[in-house]
Amino acid sequence: MLNIEGAVAVITGGSGGIGMALAQTWINRGGRAVIADINKEALARAKEVLGDQAETFVCNVTTEEDNAALAAFAIEKMGAINLVAPFAGIIKDGMMVSPDRETGKVTRKMALGDFQLVIDINLTGVFLTMRECAEQMINNNCKGLICLVSSTGSLGTAGQINYSSTKAAMSVMPKVVTAEFFRRNLADKIRCVAIAPGYVGTDMVKNMNQKALDRIIGEVPIGRLVEPEEVATLACDIYQNEALAGETFFIHGGLRLGSRG
Repeated sequence: MLNIEGAVAVITGGSGGIGMALAQTWINRGGRAVIADINKEALARAKEVLGDQAETFVCNVTTEEDNAALAAFAIEKMGAINLVAPFAGIIKDGMMVSPDRETGKVTRKMALGDFQLVIDINLTGVFLTMRECAEQMINNNCKGLICLVSSTGSLGTAGQINYSSTKAAMSVMPKVVTAEFFRRNLADKIRCVAIAPGYVGTDMVKNMNQKALDRIIGEVPIGRLVEPEEVATLACDIYQNEALAGETFFIHGGLRLGSRG
């Protein structure tokens, strides 16, 4: 079992939502964290909450330079990287094509920019953060976990061809990374997994139209949203359990089973 006490987490998207919850849970268990975000003001607010055991880093996850600098910063400031949590992500929903109900002809379609932006942040950004942090972990003899965040959206959700595609990729990445590390005798030092939440009670979700929110909750067998802290706790528990590797772990309140059977 790995000990979180004194261990260092690098978390992108760390100023809010699941990323912030993970930083808080990690620090509460005795760890230290580097939280990264593109929003400088949000990072400052998060730092006030997290205190002295957290460092902040302004990072555009879509660039190689920022990700390399983030990983180097973590080593310089904290001396190690033990948990990599590339949680930065966005949604930009829309139908691929939208035919008119009367004419049957396509009147709207998803813009390439709306598709590409989600890919750049949710997929390319994750790859770059993971790659740069893994390099530093290997070169500095750090032991730990790369924890990606997938989603039940990886199963395919209408109106989210961009988002669902990235989350499906997150579900297969742990298998690929684990296989590559196994070939290089690294799999016992650096594990890779993904966690796949259902509907999580982030501020963005809780501030939705109440009717839409009620409809979402009605689909969840446990009758409520998954709390960010519950997702964070799962990530910490997986970090500690060294037998868990190469898999995607769902946390969705039974959502995939169907609330009505």
